[in-house]
Amino acid sequence: MSNLTLFQQDLPDYLKEVELDDMTKALSGGSGSKRISFRGGVFRLMVNGEEIAKNENRAMNVIIVNGSRKIGRTYYEGAYDSKNPAAPDCWSADGEKPDASIETPQHSSCAECPQNIKGSGQGDSRACRFKQRLAVMLADDVNGDVYGVELAATSIFGNSKDINKMPFQQYAKYVGAQGKNINTLVTEMRLDSDSATPKLTFKPVKFLNREEWQVAVAKGDTTEAKQAVTMSFTKREATEVLSAPQVEESEEAEAAVEVEPTKRKKAEPAPKKDLNTIMKDWITDDE
Repeated sequence: MSNLTLFQQDLPDYLKEVELDDMTKALSGGSGSKRISFRGGVFRLMVNGEEIAKNENRAMNVIIVNGSRKIGRTYYEGAYDSKNPAAPDCWSADGEKPDASIETPQHSSCAECPQNIKGSGQGDSRACRFKQRLAVMLADDVNGDVYGVELAATSIFGNSKDINKMPFQQYAKYVGAQGKNINTLVTEMRLDSDSATPKLTFKPVKFLNREEWQVAVAKGDTTEAKQAVTMSFTKREATEVLSAPQVEESEEAEAAVEVEPTKRKKAEPAPKKDLNTIMKDWITDDE
């Protein structure tokens, strides 16, 4: 029997529910970072910095299973070099103060930092960039891997009049205003064709059935999901995780996004349409 034949035959029942353990992941290199990049206007599945697949469609359906509660910040003193990526010169996981690991912080407070002033970057942009991380599963592979997605300011902030093309904060508020959880939905991530630089928009597609939702809840509590949404920078992550997001972000594009980090704006009222109206043609299976 060939090696390939062994893995093609019917598995013993107990193996159908056994997932890779930490030892196998470590020995096989399977515990590395997995993320979805949208560099060059194309969705790309990346593992340890290597592209393993790409989707040239403008949209990708995912299930959001976790997300960073705070919007972080990253600052690079010089121009970012995608061929020789490095950790930021200063960064913050909560967007309020520099991380304790920073030897020479730009300021003790992100809100009062000179790198947070409009015009400190190119044009009217801020030199210090907003970042938010999500952990997602592919909608057509519910039992598959968890991938990280890093959003820049243009994909986070804003107020779209088109509820089919919402930036992430507006989308999250919209779903919450309907009394629903984000992890109960298939969410469409779409590359905005009206934007000159890569920018994601979000909209609800359909509800998950009970079994899918239970998987989503469990996946959101895994080590992989928690690591995907935790901002931290090591030499390895600087190489594997940050190269594409920094290329994807444009200072000119961010300059067009109005963000006031020192004041909290009142939540925008939810659009008149509700989730049930939008997804009236979908039938959920909760049995």
